[in-house]
Amino acid sequence: MIDARFSDTITRHLIYALGTDPDHATLRDWRIALSLAVRDRLVDRWLAASHAARKAGAKRVYYLSMEFLIGRLLEDAIVNLRLEDEVRAALSALGLSPEAVIQDEPDAALGNGGLGRLAACFMESLASLGVPAIGYGIRYEHGLFRQSFVEGRQVEEPEDWLTQYHTWEFKRRNVRLRLCFGGEVVEEAGKAVWRGAEAVMAQAHDTPMIGWQGRWANTLRLWSAEPLHGFDLDRFNRGDYAAAAEAEALARTISRVLYPDDTTERGKELRLKQEYFFTAASLQDILHRFEDEGGALADLPKKAAIQLNDTHPAIAGPELVRLLHDERGMPLDQAIETARGCLSYTNHTLMPEALECWSEDLMTRLLPRHMQLIERIDAAHAAENPGRKVALTAHGEVRMGELAFVMAHKVNGVSALHTDLMKQTVFAELHRMHPDRIVNQTNGVTPRRWLFSANPRLSRLITGAIGEGWVCDLDQLETLEPSLRDPAFLDAYATAKRANKADLAAWLAEAHGITVDPEALFDVQIKRIHEYKRQHLNILETIALWREIKANPNGPWVPRVKIFAGKAAPGYAFAKEIIHLINDVATVVNADPETNRFLKVMFLPNYNVSLAERLIPAADLSEQISTAGKEASGTGNMKFALNGAPTIGTLDGANVEIRDRVGEENFFLFGMTAEETEIRRAAPDHARQAIAADTRLGGALKAVSQGVFSPRDRHRYRGFVGNLTGHDYFLVCSDFTAYWDAQRRVDAAFADPGVWWPMAARNTARTGWFSSDRTIRGYMADIWGAVPIDPA
Repeated sequence: MIDARFSDTITRHLIYALGTDPDHATLRDWRIALSLAVRDRLVDRWLAASHAARKAGAKRVYYLSMEFLIGRLLEDAIVNLRLEDEVRAALSALGLSPEAVIQDEPDAALGNGGLGRLAACFMESLASLGVPAIGYGIRYEHGLFRQSFVEGRQVEEPEDWLTQYHTWEFKRRNVRLRLCFGGEVVEEAGKAVWRGAEAVMAQAHDTPMIGWQGRWANTLRLWSAEPLHGFDLDRFNRGDYAAAAEAEALARTISRVLYPDDTTERGKELRLKQEYFFTAASLQDILHRFEDEGGALADLPKKAAIQLNDTHPAIAGPELVRLLHDERGMPLDQAIETARGCLSYTNHTLMPEALECWSEDLMTRLLPRHMQLIERIDAAHAAENPGRKVALTAHGEVRMGELAFVMAHKVNGVSALHTDLMKQTVFAELHRMHPDRIVNQTNGVTPRRWLFSANPRLSRLITGAIGEGWVCDLDQLETLEPSLRDPAFLDAYATAKRANKADLAAWLAEAHGITVDPEALFDVQIKRIHEYKRQHLNILETIALWREIKANPNGPWVPRVKIFAGKAAPGYAFAKEIIHLINDVATVVNADPETNRFLKVMFLPNYNVSLAERLIPAADLSEQISTAGKEASGTGNMKFALNGAPTIGTLDGANVEIRDRVGEENFFLFGMTAEETEIRRAAPDHARQAIAADTRLGGALKAVSQGVFSPRDRHRYRGFVGNLTGHDYFLVCSDFTAYWDAQRRVDAAFADPGVWWPMAARNTARTGWFSSDRTIRGYMADIWGAVPIDPA
């Protein structure tokens, strides 16, 4: 039922919260007023859920993550509170465009890629399932960075999302915790006492995370760093103005930027400070809540399930031991076991170099007591496992992956293949010691955000066929199978996809000045730029295709639009070179009158959740082409398949499970298996052999090396070509021919609507298993021992 007074509520917030009137209000003003009006509907449910969890004495899940890529929260709240019709009617009554108002909200700059988006999906699913939970992270002022291009090169600028009123958060001025760095450890009355040399305050900011139909809401608690004493008035009055604000500036540095460049010693120190800062503040908060609710300290594992999302919060092991042993007097062995009973660890990488290591010197200087405790934990683990070959410290470094493993009662991989490989590779010896510790929890995505909200046309079609129950039970998509034999349903499915593509084409023209044909195949690769994800394999195939079209411009080519997006880490030179090459290729290819009716290339800047929500519903083809054995899971692959974009991909990460579920005939497989990559990598001169065997690859590399795409700097990509013709660790050249052949199978399928649309629709109908609701239920049963709570 539509509340006619809702427009009055919006106007009241506009006037009394923002101090303006409808005649002078900007789009931003209206969006903030709407957000406050929606927030009013949310807060009662949020507080009621917190009260219900406390009253029930429930075990809570605490999710510690450096990233929470939550995107826009306004539409999430509107959809999950089922206020869509009410909001649309209220804004229309006020003479406003609902789409314009909602899309004015900036993305929260709290993450980078899959790790942070997974955390956001998990928070939404925890709330939708009614599981008491708190997410903990850092309230970054500037996030990662805002990406733009200057002559094709990535340029990093600060994100400015917090320069305007952030309507969803509540600053908890009563939750301000003191944290220390440096100093020394002394013995007092037979106990180790850490006397820090530097202190900051962690200030809590809470954001409600509402679940489906508003039944339950949890909290995302983000920490900002503040000085211990604030502004130094005495120094200011003496004229030392910069020094007067120095403490504030140094403290705020900790929560300014996501993943500061750690190629320097100062950068490494800041990164470790960040990780300890949010982890230590979160653990203090968890213990304060536990003690406030009563109960024996030894029962902490019965009340707190603490999930470490990757190695960033791995310092939680020694920190929780310190809080229990040093500050609360629990015997050390018991403190280690109690901490382990609470902690579990999600591994996200099979690359040993990606498992964080910190120098013992840095750890000792910055966290001296923790270095001592790591050594004690290491010794205790050695005593429990005589003859072991694993150490938490080696070659002057603290190994955070091993520390997280040893201090967790469960360690999970994020796809079936990843979990199996984890047992065989990065944690092989630890797995032999603890054969029951590693479990699998294949990732998932929230259907509310990634289908129901992001793709309303397809959502309406599905609901019309099987009802709306699928939104909270995505397995119900299986009941679409009979509809896939109905030509009218498939026509409607194709119509929805074409409309999404037309919307994207119109936006590309308006926002980026790029004209594309909506009838072309939209081929999309959107993810963090990294060598193992192999965006350079994609662009080399694009160059080879361009050359083939030029050689035969009247051939039966299937028009294709290649869309890339993603950010490269500021210090990752080769990844930034890949971006530069893609942009250079786009400049040449898009301007070529012989070929541009068949092929266009674009790299869209500043990839974020909102851009993904535009691209994924409109994509025809999902590029998931990482080197087999390197991608842990992926979640973009799930979002694309759910929205009817078949995958071209390797047997890597969750691609394996997607292919198993959609059927091999609905998946464009290519490339070596993980086992075959190891054999191939060991072959001398494997890259040059592959180049010699495929003239298309050789021609593409020659075009790059001769400066076809960089005529003013013909040697620009000398290093790029040298990498691929040399060691080519990620086997781009060796997989090129198979990738080319798979792309031609894509062309053939897309050219035949009778083949393509059933294939696309099967991807939607058969990927309901990849819901984050299913993933969370797995964590609840296998790792956390948590149960849902009835809010009534």
